Amino acid sequence: MTINLQTNMDLGIFALDILKYTLSGLLVVFGAYFLLKGQLDSYYNFKALEYKKLVVKDVLPLKLQAYERLTLFIERINPANLLVRLHISGMSAKEMQNLILTEVRAEYQHNISQQLYITNDSWAIIKRVKDDTVNLVNQSMASLHPDATAVELSKVIFARFAEVEENPYDLALLVMKDDIQSL
Repeated sequence: MTINLQTNMDLGIFALDILKYTLSGLLVVFGAYFLLKGQLDSYYNFKALEYKKLVVKDVLPLKLQAYERLTLFIERINPANLLVRLHISGMSAKEMQNLILTEVRAEYQHNISQQLYITNDSWAIIKRVKDDTVNLVNQSMASLHPDATAVELSKVIFARFAEVEENPYDLALLVMKDDIQSL
């Protein structure tokens, strides 16, 4: 019985020693974790910041170029510029309408990839301005007789454009300028 009691005490002491070493080991591991966690977080935050700087360095010029190209697009499809640029003496209204629509669609297709670099709101406005321009030309043509001249079509387009309260081309440019300022 004394051997059993001595063995039980030795086992109890042994278990207590294992428990002490395990707890102290866990405390050391947790302490090291919390000490290193701050340094690891700082390191990863620094690396993330470096990555963002590299991305900005590469992407920012592309974004600015996209805004430049889309500003040019808006100016090119503005009826005030479009009609003067495309007018050919002696052209019929139907020919002028086809030329304008072809030009607007070509300009749009040429710049469609720029939507990757601008905000969704800006791109929606670009699409809206393009669609409004096409509608303005088509509605103006619909109000003319079939043998009208390009000059008559231009007059109707300018008259309808003058009826608009706020110039949509100027508003689109204003939104894009605000986006650039936020960059």
